[in-house]
Amino acid sequence: MASPYDGSGAVDMGEIIRGITTPELETPSAAVLSSAQSGKDLFAIKKRQQWAHDDGARCDFQSRPMLAYRTGLFFLAVWKRSVYGKTLSEIKADDAMIPKVAGATTALLADVLGDNLAAGGWAVITTPKRRHRQRNFASLVAAAIARQLAIPFYEDVALRRSKQRVNATFEMNICPAEQNIIVFDDFVTTGQTMLAMKRLFQPTGKNLVFIAGINNKA
Repeated sequence: MASPYDGSGAVDMGEIIRGITTPELETPSAAVLSSAQSGKDLFAIKKRQQWAHDDGARCDFQSRPMLAYRTGLFFLAVWKRSVYGKTLSEIKADDAMIPKVAGATTALLADVLGDNLAAGGWAVITTPKRRHRQRNFASLVAAAIARQLAIPFYEDVALRRSKQRVNATFEMNICPAEQNIIVFDDFVTTGQTMLAMKRLFQPTGKNLVFIAGINNKA
């Protein structure tokens, strides 16, 4: 297999996967526009509630791996949001989902990265914790992925300076010694968290591969 690196410190994803999901633009609803005119920030309240309890956000776990794009960032996704299936809140709360998500993610990484994984110098990290610090689903899955790939997992590599999602700012807590870093997130909606991780690691010269369990965008 040809090397996916172009010498600039970035992984050339075009060499290892071909399907690309193009970005979509969303138009604000009439309710959002009217709230802006009235001065009430209803949009922020709605978005916060939707992330935690949106019963419309589900996954049926039908195989549809893809290369997706969000705001200047390409990432692999194992599954895509669907109309039917388990809600994202149910998935996070179910311990049985940890080996399921980890196993499917490991299989996709092994397929895409192939001999490059065997060459060594890889590690797994995840995005900073916002909630559920004691039982963090993404961290539990990332640790299982690392065990299956027989590579290190670094927890709490990045820490949040603020709770906002858009233009989030992270600080480096631990910088892995390995040159090639798999950045795992359980669900990706806007891609802002992964983009903040990309900005954080740019000065280090590390090669980053971003992967999500579920692409949470219809």
